Amino acid sequence: MVVILLVAIGLIAFYFYSTRNHSYWSKRNVKHEKPIPIFGNHFRNIFGYKSITDISEELYNKYKDEKVVGYYRGNTPELIVRDPELVKRILNVDFAYFYMRGLTRNDALEPLLLSLFHVEGDRWKLLRQRLTSAFTTHKLKGMFPLVVQCAGKLQAAAAALAARAEPYDVRELMARFTTEFIGACGFGIEMDTINNEHSQFRDLGKLIFTPSLRSVILIGLIEIYPNLMNYVSVSNKEIEKSILQIFNQIREQRNYKPIGRNDFVDLLLELEQKGKIQGESIEKRDSDGKPIQVEMDLDMKVMVAQLFVFFAAGFETSSSATSFTLHQLAYNPDVQTRIQEDIDRVMTKYNNKLCYESISEMKLLDMAFKESMRMFPSLGVLNRVCAKKYVIPELGITLDPGVKILIPIQAIQKDEKYFDNPTEYRPERFTAEAEKERHKFVYLPFGEGPRACIGTRLGHMQSLAGLAALLHRFTFEPSALSSPTLEVNPFSNVVQGIKKNILLKITERKVKSA
Repeated sequence: MVVILLVAIGLIAFYFYSTRNHSYWSKRNVKHEKPIPIFGNHFRNIFGYKSITDISEELYNKYKDEKVVGYYRGNTPELIVRDPELVKRILNVDFAYFYMRGLTRNDALEPLLLSLFHVEGDRWKLLRQRLTSAFTTHKLKGMFPLVVQCAGKLQAAAAALAARAEPYDVRELMARFTTEFIGACGFGIEMDTINNEHSQFRDLGKLIFTPSLRSVILIGLIEIYPNLMNYVSVSNKEIEKSILQIFNQIREQRNYKPIGRNDFVDLLLELEQKGKIQGESIEKRDSDGKPIQVEMDLDMKVMVAQLFVFFAAGFETSSSATSFTLHQLAYNPDVQTRIQEDIDRVMTKYNNKLCYESISEMKLLDMAFKESMRMFPSLGVLNRVCAKKYVIPELGITLDPGVKILIPIQAIQKDEKYFDNPTEYRPERFTAEAEKERHKFVYLPFGEGPRACIGTRLGHMQSLAGLAALLHRFTFEPSALSSPTLEVNPFSNVVQGIKKNILLKITERKVKSA
């Protein structure tokens, strides 16, 4: 009898513990779905029924008259922001209250999370300050010859595939191109990944973005019980070991100093020579309210983490965006033809040679790529965390520190209020005139504000170069194995991934070779 009583008391205590915050949004008169114990509203995501992008889009469309919608990730209150003006406040105007992403875990256990993408507060600010120099126009132009080399290999690989006259997975083709590019521009290594699908870097990319059952379970548990992150490591130690080994080898080959190759490793070696990073704190102020001075070391762990995120973020986002663009062009042949004609015109002007200037003139291709990212942004949602008590002026809603913010960019970018007939593939939405007339915060594939993607221009340039190289010489068409609708992997919550292959027919065009 005593045992039964203790079990009953334990279950009751557990119930109240697992629902302790579930009145947060009702107290603030914020519309939300009824949460369930333990999971809140997050059950379908935890068990792989729907990605967080799809769930947020569903709620976005259900509560059309609301500026915000409540959500519970386990016990943690989360606010889905629907209104572009509020999005602007969070990402830019009131950034001081929302500078955290909330995607980090325990970097003492998982040092790869010391990357610019994951770190918070002062460490983020100092790293961002120092790493910005990697992505200037001068640096991008310096990298472009490496991009052209990769694009040439991509054309050769596509020619071999076209000769086989069989459908091929363009997702894999663009992943190999992107990996080749990252190897050359990031690590300074030419590894011929485009012609070798089992190269060291291609296998590393698959390892990073093919989560194990263990990591899926642990991430799910941490989302429900955040304190677990202090005791468990989710990261794959094999990935950590591989990146560290590669960096050490390159560093040793270069005698621990930059060699003028204009790649990311060179930048890290330059930054290492500069020593400590110093700057104003975003978190701490003195008695007069002024930011205090803070500093951090750019040690080996931090440098390896930056190299990891350069690989991981660049690999998945660019390959996903470019392959989706090819898929859309295959199903919109009239658009593809117009883009090819424009590419031909520009390439003729530059003697059929890809260069930084020629890519900059391919306006139709640029518009089509942007339209692809509107329909299927690599990051379907943006994440922020409230750092200190904040009152939303328009709504009078008070947010406490620790409340999560979710900006459903895919849902916003597919809202007919901002993009009429949003399921139609229409690159003309991105003429200079159309972009100028539209609210700046309804198109956010790279984020916006101080924490916008630092590599936006590099990724954009590399993606356009790969697409231009392919479309100048090849036409892409649906095959018998193609589907106009692509299914999203429900476990891809940070960077969206396609669940199955994108099988297209590749045909060589009758034009002068580049």
